[in-house]
Amino acid sequence: MPIVVNSNTTATTASFNLSHANDALRKSLSRLSSGNRIVSPADDAGGMAVAYKLNSKLKRTEAVRQNVQNGISYLQVQDGALSTVAKIVDRMSELRTMAADVTKNSGDVENYSKEFIELQRQLNQVRHEKFNGISLFATSSSSATTSPPELSPPLSKQGLTLDEAGRGYAKFSREISTTADGVRQDGHVSLNVVNLQYVLSLGQVDNRFISATAAGAITTAQGLNLESINGRNVFINLGNVDNGNQDDADATTRSEIYTSDGFLSSILFVSMGSFTDIIGRIADVRAENGAEQNRLNMTGALLMQNQTNLEAAHGRIMDADIALESTRFARQNVLVQSSAAMVAQANQLTSIALTVLG
Repeated sequence: MPIVVNSNTTATTASFNLSHANDALRKSLSRLSSGNRIVSPADDAGGMAVAYKLNSKLKRTEAVRQNVQNGISYLQVQDGALSTVAKIVDRMSELRTMAADVTKNSGDVENYSKEFIELQRQLNQVRHEKFNGISLFATSSSSATTSPPELSPPLSKQGLTLDEAGRGYAKFSREISTTADGVRQDGHVSLNVVNLQYVLSLGQVDNRFISATAAGAITTAQGLNLESINGRNVFINLGNVDNGNQDDADATTRSEIYTSDGFLSSILFVSMGSFTDIIGRIADVRAENGAEQNRLNMTGALLMQNQTNLEAAHGRIMDADIALESTRFARQNVLVQSSAAMVAQANQLTSIALTVLG
């Protein structure tokens, strides 16, 4: 090879090798410092795209799991309120049994009725219980809400349902999506919003303890469709939930049967059979509440498993193998140092021309 001054291809090659080794060292250093195998899309364009979508689904799955946990909390608060309702109705039935004692005079029955009226007022207040501003209960006069400003998720109203006695009532629910994609068909759970107006309904009062005129005036309320009179409930119910009793009779009948604020005025107006029916309906809605809680618990377990698997899949694409990358870093570090030394040596190759000239 001739001795030249203007060209030094060996030094150029050595400098290129130094640049490549330095780039590899920097990339290895960025992987070790970030813990990611893919630092930029250029490292693995397809892998970066897949990992991004997996990471997005992972975050949505975690959000859905939190929603499911909040749904369980909603049901637990609802069951707590229903537990209170059950205790109140149990106490009312106890009062009704004691009032039927042949040794009790009218004054004793009136005293029992005082507690009965107060317990009804408490039932009326339970109707307004909420969880974070979301109603736990509904009435048949409630309307579905498709684009609610405050309720989330919206309140859905199913068509009219008939019970064993032929009484119609509306069912309500709120729906929770249980999939990260948000597609209803892929998974959802409907949470029952208890129609407390129907649960506490009597059909009619015990006619044996009221006048014939009043009894005839309220008989038409028995078995009447909840939706048939201007969307108002016409069932007589304990606690006058949503003022349902105001539509049951004329002014004369109301003054004889109801208090001024619409509550049944005597414990004797409710038969033990009516209390038994109400207790059965409370048991049904609490059983449904428990079933929905168990389903949401199973849904939460599935989401946790999905979240774990998604994290593993994302990690296999994005996470750097620290042991392997450390080995690469050590190799590139040596190459950078040796390449720098060789560039220095190569730059001295043309100096031999000075010896020849001398």
